[in-house]
Parts: sequence; structure tokens; C-alpha cells
Amino acid sequence: MRTRRSNYPNNSNVTIPRRRRRQVPNIVEPEIRTTVEMAERTMEELLRAPTEGYGEAIVLPEINADHFEIKTNLLQLVQANPFYGRESENPHAHINSFKRITSTLRFRNVPNNVIKLMMFPYSLEGAAKTWYEKEPPNSILTWEDLVTKFVNQFFPPSKTTHLKNEISRFTQKFEETFSEAWERFKELLRACPHHGFTELTQVDTFYNGLNENEQDSLNALAGWKIFCVIRLERL
Repeated sequence: MRTRRSNYPNNSNVTIPRRRRRQVPNIVEPEIRTTVEMAERTMEELLRAPTEGYGEAIVLPEINADHFEIKTNLLQLVQANPFYGRESENPHAHINSFKRITSTLRFRNVPNNVIKLMMFPYSLEGAAKTWYEKEPPNSILTWEDLVTKFVNQFFPPSKTTHLKNEISRFTQKFEETFSEAWERFKELLRACPHHGFTELTQVDTFYNGLNENEQDSLNALAGWKIFCVIRLERL
């Protein structure tokens, strides 16, 4: 029977070195530690929803009136004609309509602007409601703040510039009667109530946009500019 021959000579004192065990980093310990830390938190803490960033955008002033509340029928009146934020809608027209409704409300020791602040969110739907809900908490302090933010959102400066140019470049269309041209011009003014043109500038713009026959007809009328100004005031 053959035996494996040793490489070392017989009867020699040879010490065979032991292999050192490879140090394996402990990768389980951090996971265990994290699990323990999470277990220490109560279920109430884990399930509690975050509250940061929530809250109404409008800050209502303190009211000194006793037993003040807005009735349901008043809210329904505001909600009957909501603003959705569509391209075809005019935020200025919505503000004017809303002010006409709320101006009739009278509560003792409650300023009308406070009533408008309380009721305005109920007049919004669709994209307009989404816009309001995304406004930062406590970012609207007055009625003027609300109107400015609302108009800037749904009637940006670029739209104002476009409509002002439309007014400035007004021209009577071919086969358009004087009355039709006048109504179309007033419609442009209504679409941009913050155009900034004086009444005389509006009248001159309309006159310069008419054809020669219509201008000759107006020149034959005494006081036609005063008549136009009175009509413009009724827009």
C-alpha cells in the first residue's frame, strides 16, 4: 500500500502555520439595528399622517360678531354660477358677478370684505378650485390679495397685452354696420376691463377704426364724442 510522501524530512521539527480566517464585515447588524429602532416607535406614530403644508390659504380676520354664520342658501347662490378656470372664462367678469352678490349681504360688525373672503372659495370649481387648494397656507391676507392672485392666475399679463393690442388696432370689418362695429368694440373693452385706456382714448380709437363713410357721418353729428363717452360709461 502506497502512502503519500511527505515533503519534509523524517524526524524534523516543522511547524505548519495555520491559515487565518478571513474577516467578514458584519452587514446584518445595521439592518437589525434599524428594525429595532422602528419597533420602538408606536403604531400610532407610524400611521399618523403628516400635517405640514396643510391649511387654508385665506387668513380670516377676527370677527367680533356673536353667532355669525353664513346660511346655506347664500352659499348655494354663490355656487350657482361657478368659475372653472377655462380659457373661455373671464376672471374679471367672475369677480364682478361675485361682488354684486356679496355686496347685498349685511351682517352687523362683520366687514363685507370678510364675507367675500369666506365665500369666494365656494364659487370655484374644476381647475380654479385646484388652484386655490394648492395655494400656500396663510398666503392670502386681504380681499385685494385674493383678487390679485386670482386674476394673475387666470388672466396673465400676456393675455392683457394681447387684448390691449386688439383694442388699439380696432378696425371696422367689411360690410359691418356701425352698430355692429360699436358692439364689437365694447365687447373688446369688456373682455379686458383693466385695459387702462381713458374714455376719450377709447372713443378716438373707435373713430379711427371706422371706414371713411362712417367717419363722415359722425363728423356731421354735433356732440357725438359726448354721446360715445356716455355709452361707454354704461359698459
